[in-house]
Amino acid sequence: MREGPAEALGDDSHEFADLLHSLGVQRNVAKLVTYLAVAGESTSRDIERGSGLRQPEVSIAMRTLRSHNWISEWEVKSTEGKGRPCKVYALSTPIDEIIKSIEEERQRESASAMERIQKLRDLASTSSLVR
Repeated sequence: MREGPAEALGDDSHEFADLLHSLGVQRNVAKLVTYLAVAGESTSRDIERGSGLRQPEVSIAMRTLRSHNWISEWEVKSTEGKGRPCKVYALSTPIDEIIKSIEEERQRESASAMERIQKLRDLASTSSLVR
C-alpha cells in the first residue's frame, strides 16, 4: 500500500469522472472509481481527502462498487499498534472492464428504448391514434 493520500484528482481525472457520470454512473461512484483507478490501494480516509467526498458519500458509493464486484477490501493493523484496524480498498476489476460493463448496460438500455419506439410506431399505424 502506498503511503498517505494521493493528490486531489487532476483535470484528466475530473474529465474521466464527469464522462462516467454523463453515462449514468452516480457522481460519487464515478469519483470513487476514478480515484481508486488513479491512486490504487487506499484507506477510506485517503479516499475522502483525495476525492473530495465525505465519509457517508464514500460509504454509499462503496455499496454500489461492492454490488458490481468492482472493489476489494481488507483490514490492516494500525501503524501505532492500537485501536481498530484500518480498511483498505482497491479496484478488483480493471478499469477497462468497468468501462465495458457500463457500455454493455447502455447498449441494453438503448435496445430496449428502440423496441418501445418501434412498438409505438406499430400501435400508431394500426390504431385510430394517428389520423
